[in-house]
This record gives sequence, structure tokens and C-alpha cells, in this order.
Amino acid sequence: MTSSEPGFGVYIHWPFCAAKCPYCDFNSHVRHQPVDQERFVRAFEAELATMRQRTGPREVTSIFLGGGTPSLMKPQTVAAVLDAVAANWTVPQGVEITLEANPSSVEAERFRGYRAAGVNRVSLGVQALNDADLRFLGRLHSVEEALQAIALARETFPRLSFDLIYARPGQTPQAWAAELKQAIGHAVDHLSLYQLTIEEGTRFHALHEAHKFELPDADQAAELYAITQEVTAAHGLPAHEISNHARPGAESRHNLIYWRYGEYVGVGPGAHGRFVEDGRRVVTIAEKMPETWLELVETKGHGVTGGEILTRSEEADEFLLMGLRLVEGIDLVRYEALSGRELSPARVSILRDEGLIEPVGNSRLRATPSGMIVLDAVVADLAR
Repeated sequence: MTSSEPGFGVYIHWPFCAAKCPYCDFNSHVRHQPVDQERFVRAFEAELATMRQRTGPREVTSIFLGGGTPSLMKPQTVAAVLDAVAANWTVPQGVEITLEANPSSVEAERFRGYRAAGVNRVSLGVQALNDADLRFLGRLHSVEEALQAIALARETFPRLSFDLIYARPGQTPQAWAAELKQAIGHAVDHLSLYQLTIEEGTRFHALHEAHKFELPDADQAAELYAITQEVTAAHGLPAHEISNHARPGAESRHNLIYWRYGEYVGVGPGAHGRFVEDGRRVVTIAEKMPETWLELVETKGHGVTGGEILTRSEEADEFLLMGLRLVEGIDLVRYEALSGRELSPARVSILRDEGLIEPVGNSRLRATPSGMIVLDAVVADLAR
């Protein structure tokens, strides 16, 4: 993985799900009436056109349809949205176009339609490879359905990724290692492996507070993380970021835009964007409620309700926070250009002595495996 230009991405948020997972704090909503997809397409078209006015002409590096559950979109909805992106910016042949999908059999049948629309990478929310844990996680699919969806995705798309959640209640290191090896046997080129965390406002938060279940403690979670690194590296999918593992060259180009602190527009309910406008990096935040967002877009051409212009110091802090998640680390020259100062040599020296960061050549710095585990503290120390 080489650190080239960070790139320019387009993120499209489809906010609807068939059911709300108990661990999820994303902006996702369940609707019991059919969603007016044609109306949403018109709104996406309008907001994309507004964003084009703000960014000016750009060449798109990647497009990501996230959610929610974008695989609830009709293939013609996806095609119309992708056409709208291409109408506003230059989209070179072969650009990575990812769609997030859930492995239910009904949605899997749409895969060929998405491929015809231009999607060339799919990210499947598998989350577990045993049925008891799938039920615990509130997933609507079985392991059998997940494996069928993986097989169909491998046939249909050039690239495939899927997610698993570990550090689940009662999960042993041996069981996780076996599940991980099974997953690697099915993965084409990329796995996203997340520790189960309890987020405020979720159903799991209330259940956890009521002591309905227990998660592995910090030492157990650290052991599961270490096993994750060992097993994936041994099978040719080393970590390139804290939670993401890929065969060399198969990293998610869209996620690399975020981690390398590139620019991206966010379109749709609750979507965030970060791009340079009039020489300053701006943040855009859209209205979260889908119906309110729709009305805003129909009234004024966009649903952006929040945002800010970042200071140089804020840009530099975000660059640190995102870039140190990567195994390739950060470019110190770029950090100094953003912040107007170098990192404190004294703090860098202390963190190096503690084995938490290390230089890469003469101009890069990265977190060590030990530093990755306590990355928030490392970043906070460096950013002071």
C-alpha cells in the first residue's frame, strides 16, 4: 500500500434498514411503509448538484453507498444516483464503487442489477459465522444465508469485503481464531473486523447497563485483538488499519481517502462531508431525519444543517487522528504544512521510548502494534 494523493470521494447515505441492530448507533431508520425511492433519487440529484457548486470540478477517486442498508435500494435507484455523480464530476473508468449490503436472500438477488449499474465492490454485513451470535446481534440472516450471499457476491463483483464483530459475550480466543480462519476461506480480498463496543442510545447500552450480558474484559479483548492480527497476517490479509485487513493492493480506496485525510462530499440524511472550499477545509453535516432532509432538499437544494470551517490546528489534529490508524502512518511534512509546526520532539521521544510509536524512514511516523491498542491516548499526547 503506497501513500499517494489522498483523493476525492463521494459518499451517498441510504438511511433505511429492515430492522435496527441493537449495537448500532449509525443514522439508520426502520419504515413500515414503502420508501418513495424516486423522490429520494430526485433529492440526491439536487444535493449532488449543490455540492458540485461548492467543490468545483473534481476527479472522483471512489464512490461509496453506505447506510443504513443500501441493498434495500432498487438497482435502478443505484444507477440513477451513480449517473448523477457522473453528471457533476469526472468519474474515470474503473473507479471503485462500493455498496454496503446485508446478506438476506432477497437482497442478494439484486446483486446482478447493482453490478449492471456500475457497482464493482460490495461490502457485506455478515458480523458473525454462528447462528446463536447472529441472533444475539439482532441480524436477520443465518450463517447459511450469509455464505450463500458471499458466494453470489464473489461470482458477481470483482471485489468483495465483509464485516465481522468480535469480543462478543463468552467468545473464547480459540473460537474466534477458528471463525476468523473460516471467514478468510470465504473472503476475496478484504475483511473489516470490529470489536463489539457499547454505544449510548442503543438497545445494547440499556441491556448492558441492566447486566443482561457481559463483554470480555480489557485483557480478554486485547488477546482477541492480538489473535486477529496474527491469524489475518498468517493468511495473507495483514492489517493496514486498526480494524481493516486486506491482501496487498486490495485496501478500500474510499476508506483510504478518510484515513489519508483526503476530501469527500457526503450526500443524504445525516451524511458528513469534508472538502476544501475557497482555500479552507469545510465540514458539512446533513439533517439526520430522512423525511425532514427530503423537505429541506426540495426547498433549498440541500439538507445541510450544520458544519464549520476548520482551523489549521483542527485540521492537523484530525490528520493525526485519522492517519495514525494506518499501518503506513503519517507524513510528517504534511502534518507540518497543515499545522504550521512540527510535532513536539520531546513527546515523540517519550512515546518512542514507551514503544508506542516508531519512525518509518526519515519522513513518516506510525503507531506500533502496542500503540494501536491505546491510539486515542497516543493521539491526544501528540496533539497537545
